[in-house]
Amino acid sequence: MTESIFTIIENKKTAKNTYKMILRGTADGCAPGKFVNIKIDGFFLRRPISVCDCDGESLTLIYKTVGEGTEKMSRMSAGEKLNILAYLGNGYDLSKSGDAPLLIGGGVGVPPLYMCAKELIAAGKNVSVILGFNTAEEVFFKDEFTALGAKVFVATADGSEGKKGFVTDALKDVGKYSYFYTCGPEPMLKAVYGATETSGQFSFEERMGCGFGACVGCTCKTKYGNKRICKDGPVLVKEEIIW
Repeated sequence: MTESIFTIIENKKTAKNTYKMILRGTADGCAPGKFVNIKIDGFFLRRPISVCDCDGESLTLIYKTVGEGTEKMSRMSAGEKLNILAYLGNGYDLSKSGDAPLLIGGGVGVPPLYMCAKELIAAGKNVSVILGFNTAEEVFFKDEFTALGAKVFVATADGSEGKKGFVTDALKDVGKYSYFYTCGPEPMLKAVYGATETSGQFSFEERMGCGFGACVGCTCKTKYGNKRICKDGPVLVKEEIIW
């Protein structure tokens, strides 16, 4: 974990209530599935945001405006600076992927899967991606995953784009896969747990205090004992999860 000052290069809206922020700062320790914890002036707690991508000295984040903190972030401009704890959590273990991994993301659970897909495809894997949203207005990064070379499936709850229904409905169209990686709201993760046929890794969203394991405020029970989502997670393997 490193506390660093990052400079905003770009901060723009990409979909309904969803923003893409590119920052200049250290990429040391960045990896798929890790997250950063952002200090926002005027707010006591930092905001944990999953890493979407990092390259050299740039960091890309995708976030949704869900409260006053992220709303303030959405109004920030190029040149402004942010105090960030980077890079936190355990991240995804890509060595488990097999030849045909499946990535399943819902809403703001989509961003951490982008870097995951990029590295798996660079390693010669045949990657399929399911992106789940409520409506077409919320869809983002479909073209970016396609440009990487992934086979992309979209599901929207209202049927306005792609498959009508949830990510588990689109799962029926994917075919065989060797392993899976997923991130999204807990109801979606629970549904994915029941619908998938292989082992996989789940990235959990959780309210956090410190973000690095000191306050134990995000502790959850697993089959192998208590784990802190911020420190021992956010990624848990399918076999250890207790719903």
